[in-house]
Amino acid sequence: MNKLFNLLAVMLFVGLTSINTHANTGDQTQSSYAPTKPSEKVNRGLSITEKRVRNAAVKVVTGAGHGSGTVVQYKDLTLVFTAKHVADGRLGQEYLINKDIEQRNATLIYQSKEHDIAILIVPSGFERIKAMNWNPASKYDIGTDIIYSGHPSWHKLMSFNGRIVGYEEIAGAGTQIIVNTYGWFGCSGSGVYNKKGELIGILYGVDVQYAYGTQIQENMIWVAPIKNVNIGDALDAFCRGSLKNYKACR
Repeated sequence: MNKLFNLLAVMLFVGLTSINTHANTGDQTQSSYAPTKPSEKVNRGLSITEKRVRNAAVKVVTGAGHGSGTVVQYKDLTLVFTAKHVADGRLGQEYLINKDIEQRNATLIYQSKEHDIAILIVPSGFERIKAMNWNPASKYDIGTDIIYSGHPSWHKLMSFNGRIVGYEEIAGAGTQIIVNTYGWFGCSGSGVYNKKGELIGILYGVDVQYAYGTQIQENMIWVAPIKNVNIGDALDAFCRGSLKNYKACR
């Protein structure tokens, strides 16, 4: 009888040279991204929260590929939350953030290897992209309906629904949220929200098992709870080094 081995999770970062494999991140300049005019229609049945989450979803581009992210407004700071394995460079490194015809450079100001969460700041903000207000969820009950938007593989932005179905424990990182929805390479860093628009956590991986070869379970998604981020601590290094008196730093 063959044994069945479960691998914890595979990170969903997509490389430019191979859309279904991992890749290392690196520097990226604005000149390498050529935005195209969006052409899409959103059904009226999409809730206001779903539309807002979709509007705040962006692509985080690195020198080797891309992940996803969500734009969050915290007082007078425009932030982009993503996965640490997407923005895994040194603090202060710049990443290209884009969506449709708008793009900005963002600076990495925080990352947590244990919880696979990173935060970037966009000093100039955005013109077209509307951020979600900083509103972290306090509960992650099983059965909670979730929504998120991300950029799987080479596809344009896609929106997904799902439900929290369980939890897993990781040594050093604590409780992780397991969501039944869809995820694929490139979705790492997507902000996962509940129907109230509260940020539940950051998507970072899918389940993988070995049975007659590697099998990716693209409907079993791993999410790092946002409660692991203390926003004050996350902004501390940036605020101490800033010459401007931001409200978010007071």
